[in-house]
Amino acid sequence: MLHHRYRLTFPESQVLEPVIYHVVKDYNIIPSIRRASIENHFGWMIVDFQGSHEDINAAIAYLEGLGVEVVNAEGDFVAG
Repeated sequence: MLHHRYRLTFPESQVLEPVIYHVVKDYNIIPSIRRASIENHFGWMIVDFQGSHEDINAAIAYLEGLGVEVVNAEGDFVAG
């Protein structure tokens, strides 16, 4: 199993949708949310994804298809 950390930026159209639920259920990803801020019109999240290379790539493609910006994140976002 691979571990990758990403910063997800959610457009207004996806802020209230169960996006992470679908990542877990449909793509077999184990998420660990490190930090997040979700408001009515905008949201972002730092999340560790654990899963196979294929599942993580499929989950990222799903997120990007929804308009969620996905970029690699580095560092310990819990401590600082």
